[in-house]
Amino acid sequence: MRKIPVYTHPAAGWPALFSSTRKLMDYKTFLRGSMSVLKSNQPQGGFDCPGCAWPDHNSHKTLDVCENGIKVIASETMTTKADAAFFAKHTVTELQQWSGYELEHIGRLSEPVYYDATQDRYVAISWEAAYERIAAQLKQLHSPDEALFYTSGRVTNEPAFMYQLFVRCFGTNNLPDCSNMCHEPTSVMLSKQLGVGKATVKLEDFGQAKLILMFGQNPATNHPRMLEMLAHSHEKGARIISINPMREQGLSKFRNPQKPIHMAAGSSDTMVDEVVQVQIGGDAALLTGLAKWLVKNDKINSDFITTHTSGFEPLKQWLTEQSWVDIERGCGITQAEIINLAQLVADSPATICTWGMGITQHVQGDDNVAMITNLLLLMGMIGIDGAGASPVRGHSNVQGDRTMGIHERPAQKLLDSLERVFKHPMPQAHGYDVVTGAKALIAGKFKVFMAMGGNYAVAAPDTKAIQQALTTTQMNIFVGTKLNETMLYPSANNLILPCLGRTERIITAKGEQFATIEDSMCQIVRTQGNLKPVSETLKSEAQIVADLATHVFEDHSNIPWQMMSEDFDVIRDYIAQAISGFENFNQRIREIERGFHLYHPARHRVWNTSDGKAQFEVPQYPITYVAAQMAEATSSFQDDTDITTSSSVTQANEQKIWQLTSVRSHDQFNTMIFGYQDRYRHTDRRDVLFMHPDEMNRLGWQKGDKVMITRHLSKDSTDQARILGPLILTEMDIAANAVATYYPECNDLFDLDTHAPDSHIPAYKSTTVVLQRVNADTEMADPA
Repeated sequence: MRKIPVYTHPAAGWPALFSSTRKLMDYKTFLRGSMSVLKSNQPQGGFDCPGCAWPDHNSHKTLDVCENGIKVIASETMTTKADAAFFAKHTVTELQQWSGYELEHIGRLSEPVYYDATQDRYVAISWEAAYERIAAQLKQLHSPDEALFYTSGRVTNEPAFMYQLFVRCFGTNNLPDCSNMCHEPTSVMLSKQLGVGKATVKLEDFGQAKLILMFGQNPATNHPRMLEMLAHSHEKGARIISINPMREQGLSKFRNPQKPIHMAAGSSDTMVDEVVQVQIGGDAALLTGLAKWLVKNDKINSDFITTHTSGFEPLKQWLTEQSWVDIERGCGITQAEIINLAQLVADSPATICTWGMGITQHVQGDDNVAMITNLLLLMGMIGIDGAGASPVRGHSNVQGDRTMGIHERPAQKLLDSLERVFKHPMPQAHGYDVVTGAKALIAGKFKVFMAMGGNYAVAAPDTKAIQQALTTTQMNIFVGTKLNETMLYPSANNLILPCLGRTERIITAKGEQFATIEDSMCQIVRTQGNLKPVSETLKSEAQIVADLATHVFEDHSNIPWQMMSEDFDVIRDYIAQAISGFENFNQRIREIERGFHLYHPARHRVWNTSDGKAQFEVPQYPITYVAAQMAEATSSFQDDTDITTSSSVTQANEQKIWQLTSVRSHDQFNTMIFGYQDRYRHTDRRDVLFMHPDEMNRLGWQKGDKVMITRHLSKDSTDQARILGPLILTEMDIAANAVATYYPECNDLFDLDTHAPDSHIPAYKSTTVVLQRVNADTEMADPA
C-alpha cells in the first residue's frame, strides 16, 4: 500500500517547545514547573525525570528533558490540590463519570482521606488514624496471602526496597508490578537465554553500531530522548530499520532542540532509513525468515555459537521445517524483502536490536523476544562494542523496582540474602502477578488491595471487572500523587495516602535526602527533588512504608524502619548487603557524577544460565498464529448471524475481520492523559480508529465514518462479547488487515486469559476483531 505522510514536519523542534510551554500553562505551573524542568536529569542536585527510563547522556546539558518529560513534570508540579475541600464538592459516584483527562487535571493529592459510604465522599483523616485502620485490617487476615501489594515503576529504589521488605516480612510474595504489563517477556526470556533479564548495551554502543533494528517502538511519543541518539547513530554511519505495523511519522526526521543552528535554520537530522511494515503479531515470523536465510547460507558466527551457546541444533532443525509460504503468511513481508534485510544483518559487524511493547504485548510475546535474542546469538552480537540487546523500558524505575526485589516470583538467591541480612524468615511460595492477581481479585480471594502508585484497574485488561472487584474487598489502600480511576471504586474501607513527588525535596530529621533509580541500560543514578512540597501533609514513600511497618509489626520487628526512612544512606547500606552489584553503594553513587553501571555478566560473555551458556530457544507458537486466528474468525463470522442482524450496521459484503493493536498518543504517558492532541497522527480526539486509506477505499469507507469494534471470541469461549465504539475512522499508514485505537480506552476489549504462557503478559498489541460501519442515522457517543 502507498505511503501516506500524516505529519510532514520533523519530530521535536519548535512544535515540541511550544507544546511543552502550553502544557506548563495548562497545568498552571509555569514558574514552578519551569524551575523543575531545568533540574531534570541534571547530575548535581537534580532529579531523574519521572517519565521514561531512557538513559541520561554523559555530556552536560543545560536542558536535558524531552517534551513528554516536561508534561509529566507539569503534571507533578501543579499547585492545584485535590484536598478534602475538593472531595467535599464531589461524590465518588460523580467522579466515576469523569474522564482520565479530567481527573488528571484536578490537582495533587495533598492530605490523607478515607471513603465515607454514608456521604459517598472521601473525607479527611489523620495519618495516625489511617495507619491504625490499615494495621488493624492487615492483622485480621487469616493469611498474609489474602492481601495484594501492587507497585508502579514511578517508585524509586530506596522505598521500593523497603516496600518489598515490608511485604515479605508480613509474609507474602504477592508483589505484582507494572512490569507484568510491559516488558515481562523481556525479563523472562533474556534471563532464560542470557542469564540476566536486562539490556546488554550501554548508551555509548549506539554511537558504534552499524545496524540498528528497531522492533515495535515509537520513540517520538514514548521516549523522545532516544531520537537524539538515533540521529547521532545515523550520523556516525549506522543504518536504522524500523520494524513496525505503523509507519510512525515522528521517526522520519528529527529537529534537535540542543542544536540552536538547526532550530534557527529549520534543519533536521535523518533517523530511519527504512520501515518494514510487518503484520500485527508477525515479528516472530519475520525473525524466523531472517534466521532461516542466515543459517542456510552460513552467514552466522559459528565460532561464537560453538564456544558460547547451547541449543543451536534444535533451533536449526526447527528453522529448516518452516516454509517460506508460512513465513510470508505469518509476517506479511515477501521472501525477497526478508532476504534483503537478512543480507544487511549478515554484513553488519555491530548490530543492536532494540524493542518496545510492540514486541512484548502479544500472546507470542515470549517467542518474539526469544527470536530477537536468537538472531543476536546467531551473529555473535552479544558482548562486543556497538552491539547487543536493548529493550527500552517505559516507566522511569520499573527496572530498578525489580532489581530491588519487587517480584512475585523472586529468585531463591534474593530470599536467602534477605533472610541473611535481616534475620527474618522470608515467604517461599510464589505470589500473584498482575494477571493472576486480577483474576483472584475478581474471584473474591483478596481482602486487602494496596497500590504503591499506578492506576492498576485502568492499566490492566478487564478494567470494569477489576473496578467492580475492588468494591468487594475489606480495604483498599492507595499511595500516590494524583487521583485516578482505580481509586474511585471503594470498598468498605478505602484510604488514599498522598506522597511526595520526584520533583519535591525529601527533608527528614537527618537532613535532605536523595534517592536513586535504574534506567533501561542498568545505570544507577541519583535523583533529588528541588521544590518545596505542594503540601506540608505529604510524606515520602519511604516514610509511609516505615510508618506502616511500625504499626503492623509494633515492637516485634528488629528492623530499623524509622531509621531507614530518616536516612536513605541506611537503606542503601542494606541494599549493598542484600542485592548483588550494589557493593559500596553509598560511596559509588557519590563518587561518580552520572552514577554507576551494574555489572552485566552477558556483556562480558559470562552466562548465568542453567548450563553456563547462552541459550537458543525454539518458539512455542506457530509462526502463522495470527493468520490462523484471523482465518478462524473469518470462518466463525460467516457462520454467525447474530452479529449482522443489527439495523445500526451496514449489511454490504465488506471485510469485517481485522487485527487490532492498541497505541498511546503523543499527549499521554502510560494511563495519564495530558490532552487530546496526537500531533504525529494528526488527530485531536481519542475516540478514533486508525486504518490505512487504501483499505478504506477498498471497502468503500471514508475518513469520519463511525465504526463499532467487536472482539472476536473463539467458538468454545465462555466469555461475553466485548464491544467498543462507535469510533471515528481516521487515516494512518498502517499495515494491511490492521487497525489501531488508543490505550487505555480499549482495555475492555482485552481479557485476562489471553496472555503469553510464561510471562503472563496481556495481549494488548494483538487481538482479532470484527469491524462494522455504523449507519449515518445512528446516535454517536460523546468524545472520550
